[in-house]
Amino acid sequence: MHEKTVLAVCGPVLTPERIWELTAHMDVQVRILKVPLQDALASGRGLDVDLLVIDATGQGVDLQAVERSFGSGGQTSLFVVLDESRLANAVLPLVVTTDFASSYAGGDEMKLRLRRLLWPGETTGDADFLQLGPLTINLASYQVKVGDEPIDLTFMEYALLSFLATHPGRIYSREVLLSQVWGFDYYGGSRTVDVHVRRLRAKLGPEVAQHIETVRGAGYLWNN
Repeated sequence: MHEKTVLAVCGPVLTPERIWELTAHMDVQVRILKVPLQDALASGRGLDVDLLVIDATGQGVDLQAVERSFGSGGQTSLFVVLDESRLANAVLPLVVTTDFASSYAGGDEMKLRLRRLLWPGETTGDADFLQLGPLTINLASYQVKVGDEPIDLTFMEYALLSFLATHPGRIYSREVLLSQVWGFDYYGGSRTVDVHVRRLRAKLGPEVAQHIETVRGAGYLWNN
């Protein structure tokens, strides 16, 4: 294990003090940016950075713009802290290895996610890849491919797909999916699940989408 470089954009949750605390004893060199995100992206472009940490609480963040700034070489990973209310519409980068945490995540959870991004070889293995025909789900980096084509999913679309695919053959009601995937009583109600399933099927294409079955009057299941 060698020293890694972390570039951190601070905010209300990830203050400089908390970033130092989270990365203590991780053998990293941390550079703190106390500027707005767009300024941070401009000043950080071209830097040799192993991990970009962004506190996006209280603001929107265009993760595709972040990916364009740092992800061309494929070496920089991304960790983002989001308001819980924004998780449903967060769009995952296609190339950059990314992880998320809500603003309410505890220190132990954040440390685990940071360490996994910094040293993936030590914390991930074959078990992190789920291969279902042409569909590949990377459970460690939240990335999905059909064949060799990366699929552009929101965080909640990914969470729904990975939950169903890792629990095949079981029927889940909309209410249970809201609880298990969203983790709280989502303001959109149970029909929110229908919307996400419809979008997910469209993005995956007919060959993969057929595995997500609608069970009339009951809910959904993944059928291998």
